[in-house]
Amino acid sequence: MIVDAVVIGSGPNGLVAANALADAGWDVLTFEAQPVPGGTVRTGQITIPGFHHDLFSAFYPLGAASPAFAGLHLEEHGLRWRRAPVTLAHPTPDGKCAVIAPEREITAASLDAYAPGDGVGWDRLMNRWDAVEDPLIRTLLTPFPPVRAAVRLASRTGPQGLRQLGRMAITPVRRLSEEHFKGQGGALLLAANALHADLSPETAGSGFFGWMMCALAQTVGFPVPEGGAGALTAALVNRLRRAGGQLRCGQRVDQVVVRHGRCVGVRTAGGEEVLVRKAVLADVDAPALYRDLLSETPLPDGLHGDLAKFQWDAGTVKVDWALDRPIPWSAAAARLAGTVHLADSLDHLTRWSADLATHTVPARPFMLFGQQSMTDPTRQPPGNETAWAYTHVPRQITHDAGGEISGKWDADDEEAIADRLEHRVEEFAPGFRSSIRGRHVFTPPKFEMDDANLNGGAINGGTSQLHQQLIFRPFPGLGRAGTFVSGLYLASASAHPGGGVHGACGANAARAALTAESVRHPFVSARRPRPAIRRLPPTR
Repeated sequence: MIVDAVVIGSGPNGLVAANALADAGWDVLTFEAQPVPGGTVRTGQITIPGFHHDLFSAFYPLGAASPAFAGLHLEEHGLRWRRAPVTLAHPTPDGKCAVIAPEREITAASLDAYAPGDGVGWDRLMNRWDAVEDPLIRTLLTPFPPVRAAVRLASRTGPQGLRQLGRMAITPVRRLSEEHFKGQGGALLLAANALHADLSPETAGSGFFGWMMCALAQTVGFPVPEGGAGALTAALVNRLRRAGGQLRCGQRVDQVVVRHGRCVGVRTAGGEEVLVRKAVLADVDAPALYRDLLSETPLPDGLHGDLAKFQWDAGTVKVDWALDRPIPWSAAAARLAGTVHLADSLDHLTRWSADLATHTVPARPFMLFGQQSMTDPTRQPPGNETAWAYTHVPRQITHDAGGEISGKWDADDEEAIADRLEHRVEEFAPGFRSSIRGRHVFTPPKFEMDDANLNGGAINGGTSQLHQQLIFRPFPGLGRAGTFVSGLYLASASAHPGGGVHGACGANAARAALTAESVRHPFVSARRPRPAIRRLPPTR
């Protein structure tokens, strides 16, 4: 069999890449090792029949802001976004609750409750975002170096504004919060959002990432697909098939075939060889591509050393619950929030991060908690709720601060970590445990079993810290999707710009493949208009 291109993996990056190539008229075949498509964007009934849970990722601010998704017009292919009345809540032990609500004045008022004047600090940070949103998003998500987007960004900010933005890009979140807030509320919003990646309050660049996530929460929200995360995948698949692309699930690619320095096809686990006229795009993690799929191809000398230095982000544990009633949060605002952060203070987040860095399972985990079902009644039977929470754990465990978890991730470890998370929720929502009808636990080995890209439970395709970003992602180089093999492109979160459901890694790989083909055959190249970033209207 011969096609124009093969895409390995049907996660959001792979499906965005396949759609882009199909739109350009290429004959595209996508292989997926799992029985169903989606990668980390899937929904399943894993607790009790009738309760639909997002298995991995669950809310999509980067997807809402991403030009890669905007250009696909997925709403025309079955996707419907939903938003909670409050985007994000962060209750604290003193009974207060910082929130990010669609109405900016509500957000500011919640911060003023911690320290008068902190609402002004929030407005200052959001005004800075408003001034640079479109060119900054394009600068971050398009191929490196993002020349056109950077020029637009510079013209928007001016030299002084660009210097201020550059300083923010390397400022730790603790310092950024000290510059804008006197109370804990604003600091917790920034720091906990930075910890959506593996960026501690003292890590360079954490301030920028926390600011960006907060700004996205304020402007586009943390939208979720109606019916569950799988609805986003379904829209991508529907669109791909309408564009003429093919998708094969339950077929694992074992080898990328290279001849005379050029990628010529792939070989599946079943022994089928599919040849390509133009390119192979791999939505797999970088070590898997270079060590496994290219195992029959000699690697350049320097690449062996780069592979040895590749750093994964921390492991993850996630618990899903089927509940017989809404969660009884003590803070009223948390009852309206699609996403809730649970951490006592900024210092708690620093100690939690230090535990991870020293291979210790924290006794009091920082948690991301989701309750999107309250705005999407299609996810469970009437009168019931679904909920989930995740926290990070060390990849190699040498100690458990709670004295229960061995790191083997056997049944005892699984029960102990789930109980620990439930007890933490109970501190902020007394009576929560009595509402549980069923639960399911994802440990790091289970994550990897269901999606090989989630190596050891890592959800970002490699650390998000500065030493493995931009031109250093996944290895020191040009920060581009191309590889040392002609016609082979890295299209996963291991590539620039990294983790998050935004499709940019796949879009960048597709753009690189199309550009290379236009150079090889210049008389058949074509250019497409650039999609605009679109803000979502509130949906209740």
